[in-house]
Amino acid sequence: MKNKSKKILFINFGGLGDEILFLPTIISVKKEFPDSEITLALEPRSKGITSLSNIIDKTLFADIKNRNKYFELCKLLIQIWFKNFDIVVSSGANKFISLFLFLTFIPEKYGYNSGKLSELLLTKAVTLNKNQYAVNMYHDLVNSITNIKTELPILDTEKKEIIPNSVLIHPGVSLMSVKKRIIKTIPANIWAEVIEKLANKGKNVILAGGPDDKDTIEKIAKIVPQDKYTNLYGKTKNLKELAELIASAEIFLCSDSAPLHIAVALGIQTYVIFGSTDDKKLIPQSEKVIPIKASNCCCSIQPCLWEKRQTSCENLDCLKISSDEIVQYIL
Repeated sequence: MKNKSKKILFINFGGLGDEILFLPTIISVKKEFPDSEITLALEPRSKGITSLSNIIDKTLFADIKNRNKYFELCKLLIQIWFKNFDIVVSSGANKFISLFLFLTFIPEKYGYNSGKLSELLLTKAVTLNKNQYAVNMYHDLVNSITNIKTELPILDTEKKEIIPNSVLIHPGVSLMSVKKRIIKTIPANIWAEVIEKLANKGKNVILAGGPDDKDTIEKIAKIVPQDKYTNLYGKTKNLKELAELIASAEIFLCSDSAPLHIAVALGIQTYVIFGSTDDKKLIPQSEKVIPIKASNCCCSIQPCLWEKRQTSCENLDCLKISSDEIVQYIL
């Protein structure tokens, strides 16, 4: 009989959105080994995932975005040595990953196939297929461990009463992406036009955002009269409260950012602005999640991030979406 009590380490470095997309992989393995202890190794910036899911028992952190990333990884490795894990599952296609997993000395090691070394060092070197919804891409890592398939992220949030006729808008993206010149949303003045037009059509418009969205929210507030919408910027103190707010919305409108994946997990009718990123990789094929893209974009390489470009171009033709186009989708 299969031992259902194991200590399992998952490693996934990335933003909060990546952690949410990775959750189904963890959930499926937990269902296969219900008495297991789950540890997630991640970046400190994504620690909020623990407030959205109780499936993670313990966390380990490595700040691989700082200048001393190899020192951070060495510290992580030393911590792993004292934990006596039975299985490790790691995302990431870097050739270094398989060597890192080998050095953990964990008996069962699962990661992506990055060449001959990974085939030699890993228990299973999984073919990386980026041309699919990211949830499925991550889940491929554990298909040899379990036949259970979790299709979407599952969050531990309370059900909320839906606010009638409400459109909750979260216009921002992470400040880190902006600093890296990765532009994934429309300008604040277009968001302002959307808010005003939806309000004029009788919608109960609610605006939300966190610290990263301060500049965008302030620009919107200078343009749109206060009586047109409810400004809840700064009112959600953590990710759990933001998730509960999203759960109360009839319609959610957002950029390609972490709140998008929260809304998908909660099953909220969601409309999301897409420019240079590939909607087919970031949202499920569902009537509940509708991508909004520029209708007249003539860019020959759209979507271009991340395979073709690492930063946004100067023209941003893919984000020249009018407020009328956006409003038409929602109405």
